[in-house]
Amino acid sequence: MKAFAGNGAHPAQHDWIGVHAPAYRRMLATDAFAAALTTAALRPNWVADFLVTPPDDADATLDGDLAELRATTPDEARAQLAAEGIPIPGVLSGPDLIDRTIALLTWVWDEVLSDTWPRHRRLLEADIVTRSQHLAAGGWSAALPRMRPDMRWEGDGQLRVNPYDHPPVDLAGARLSFIPTMSRRGWIGLDAPHRYVVVYPCAGFLIDPAAVPTPQALRRLLGPVRALVLAQLDAPKTPTQLCAITGNGLGTIGGHLRVLHDAGLVHRRRAGRIVLYYRTARGDDLADSQ
Repeated sequence: MKAFAGNGAHPAQHDWIGVHAPAYRRMLATDAFAAALTTAALRPNWVADFLVTPPDDADATLDGDLAELRATTPDEARAQLAAEGIPIPGVLSGPDLIDRTIALLTWVWDEVLSDTWPRHRRLLEADIVTRSQHLAAGGWSAALPRMRPDMRWEGDGQLRVNPYDHPPVDLAGARLSFIPTMSRRGWIGLDAPHRYVVVYPCAGFLIDPAAVPTPQALRRLLGPVRALVLAQLDAPKTPTQLCAITGNGLGTIGGHLRVLHDAGLVHRRRAGRIVLYYRTARGDDLADSQ
């Protein structure tokens, strides 16, 4: 919903927004509750906690998320808005605040997200693999700034999530989750003091293959998909990630990787249960020379 407001969209989402934004705006124009809720609860630098409650498990579903929301009382939701100094419009003052919020979120899922969710999920899962590699290779100090530039681990269970003059969050005994989003900006969700979640933007190169350009000369030499694969391997990636990026099947990507490997343009190595591919010096020279 923030993406349709114009302040949360990644450039790669512009076509998708162009398809769905008109219906979303028509809905807001005819539903005073939806318009008031999105204005009050989705601020440029703040999202109401009752809309972003941390999930209980990694396999959360829409139904599970809505059940979490249903456990919030209307008074609790309004208290969160009031704590931020946000005036409560009359249309949000009724006992049906949560029920109508659930109806709005369900509409967004049915009309906007459900059809494209399988591809989005693949991209998000591929991003998680990449972040895990950063964590394994360089620890928290390497992984956290790549998610949010101002986020850093301060030791002793202390996490600083932004540059604001607030004390760091004490995570001792709490559960901390990291969740990628297709939005340009991330946010923090909490169910203090037990659960915290850092929502961070999915890496742009996983959302939009054009973020790593493939010159025409390289495409003519290698073919369009193989050229894209080589361009994307400036950092190690799994075949599954490359499938998500390119939209090709695992068999197709596997064939291209074999050709690139046999030509000495990429290396491969195993990291636990996954196989990572990355460019050799020859592959770097070929990609960079274009």
